[in-house]
This record gives sequence, C-alpha cells and structure tokens, in this order.
Amino acid sequence: MSAVASHAGTDAASRAAAGLDARVVVRRGGFALDAALQVAPGTVVALMGPSGAGKSTLLGVLAGLTGFDEGHVHLGGRVIDASPARRTPPASRGVVLLGQDPRLFPHLSAIDNVAFGLRVHGATKAAAADGAADWLGRVGLGDLGGRRPAQLSGGQQQRVALARALATAPAALLLDEPLTSLDTETAGDVRTLLHQQLAATGTTAVVATHDAVDAVALASRLVVLEGGHVTQSGPVREVLASPATRFAAAVAGLNRVEGTTDAAAWRAGNLVLPRPTGARHPSSAAVFRASDVRVVEGRPREAGEWTARIVRLEQTPAGVRVRTADPDVAVDVAADRAAGLGPGDPITLRVNPADVRFVDVP
Repeated sequence: MSAVASHAGTDAASRAAAGLDARVVVRRGGFALDAALQVAPGTVVALMGPSGAGKSTLLGVLAGLTGFDEGHVHLGGRVIDASPARRTPPASRGVVLLGQDPRLFPHLSAIDNVAFGLRVHGATKAAAADGAADWLGRVGLGDLGGRRPAQLSGGQQQRVALARALATAPAALLLDEPLTSLDTETAGDVRTLLHQQLAATGTTAVVATHDAVDAVALASRLVVLEGGHVTQSGPVREVLASPATRFAAAVAGLNRVEGTTDAAAWRAGNLVLPRPTGARHPSSAAVFRASDVRVVEGRPREAGEWTARIVRLEQTPAGVRVRTADPDVAVDVAADRAAGLGPGDPITLRVNPADVRFVDVP
C-alpha cells in the first residue's frame, strides 16, 4: 500500500470514528458564525445558546439547507460538504432536521406520513406500511395511525414526526427546539420518548435547546454557542457545574459573577466576599446558586451581604426569580416574598461565603 493510500485510509477511519465532524463559517451582514462541532457515533450532543447565537444556522448548514462561506461537514466517514462549492444535496446527506413544526403532510394519515419517508428511501409499499405501523407503535400511537394531523394533538404530531425521522435510520438527527411549542407535561412525555428511542436506535443526534432539562435528559455532552462562537463544551454535568460564561451559569441555575481580588477581599460591585483561599489570579468569578441567595432586612452588616438594584422579575415554576444589578445576580424567592418588589427598587441580599466557589478568569 502506498503512503498516499495509507494516509487516505487513516483519514477515513478518523472521520468514521468522529461520527459527525464539522467546521462552519457563515457571514451574514453583521453576524458571523464560526463554530466547530464533533459528535461521536451514536451519541447525543446538546447545543445551547441565547437567541441569535447561531444554533439554527449551524443546524441548517449540517442539514444542507443553509449555505456557508468556509468549512466542511463529515459524517460517518463520508465527506458531506468538502467546501461551500462541493456540497451534498439535502436529500442525499442522510441527515434529518426536526424542528418545532412537525411538518406533517395534512392530507395524509399518521401511518402514511411515516410510510412516505420509508418509500422515499426505496422501501416497497408493503414494507413501508409495515415499518410505519411498527414505528407508530414504538412512539405510543399504534391505535391512531388512521388519523390525519388535524385530528392529533401537538404532542402526538411530534411523535409522528419523530417516528418518520427515525424510521429511515438517518446517519444523524438534528432537533431544533422540538419541544418549545408543547406544554410542560407533553414536553416531558416527548422528552422521555426521545431519550428512549435515541438510546434504542443508537442515533447520532444534535439537540438545539434553551432548556437545561433537555441537555440533562437527552445528551452526554453540551456545547455552548454564544455570539456565533463556541464558548464552552464538555460533558453535560461538568459544563453545568463549572460554567465558563454568565449564560451557561444562568442555564444551570447558577450565578457567575466576575470580580477582582486584592490583599483583603474579593469584590464585584457592591458584593464583597472574603479573599479566596489560595487565590493566584487578580481576576476570578464567584459561582453560587440562585437558591443560596437570601433577601434580608436592613442594611448590609457583614461579608456576603450587599445592597443591589432590582432590574426585573421572572416567573419560575417555584416562585419568582429576582434579577439585580451591581453586580448582576439572580435570587429565587417565594411568590409571596416578591410581592411589592419592582424594577428600580433597592434590595439587600446575602450569600453565605461557604456556599461560594471561585474559578479563575483567563
């Protein structure tokens, strides 16, 4: 075997081992996406970021629906996109994109919607019908195959869309906020179904979401995308436990406050904490849970107490999250304790220094 052939074989094996390997650069007006994404075969990666971070754009490129300016997409040892000028058409990529809208054919029954995907991939009419019936059973809709989308609930429609997607055994499944339009209970049911079926089929998947529950329940790794760039990636638990940015901290229900350390203490705005033990860098971030912050009466009296200004109030399942400035900190309070509070009001807060850990800021 020649050295060139050996090298080519090594590259192919490397791409196969990587599962999905992409580097994508997209420039659109004032927005620029420059992100790399690697997903091992048969694993699920959660993609999180604020609105406008570039999540949908990245998934659109992977699905072949959005153009890009630089980069490549490799999947399962295949070169899907070698460059912006050498791209594989969407129908030939082996990639399925499932979003908030199930995009079912309104004139077809549930079983015919699923069978359609199989027929497109070459199955006979009989085999497609059998496969569609099997998949509707897997997603808990075995007795509703004859109904059209208009006769199904939103959650049921998403189940049909998932069955249609997985029935074709895609090389990669891309999910773009698939649960956002569903109510909490229905989203929980569909999330459980997704977890079960992705694990059972060993499907390589990327799930773009705003919800940390999706990341925890579905994925083994988490990629945080902000402003078109990956700001953090790693195992889900590690990223949520040690967020590198304020956005990642908010997703995890944590506060991440950057401050400076002097000879006596750590400071950020009005918040003063004891000097971190073994502090080596002048800049560090204090990380603590929103639930560890308490509202106290009167003026600050000791380390870890400070006066802040309320910026806004947000609803949470357990009550109200109060967002403050000087510094930017979130505190979770019961609804009755939030009565009478409003933007612009001063508030005295306390966090036990023992509940705070510090991480270096590069």
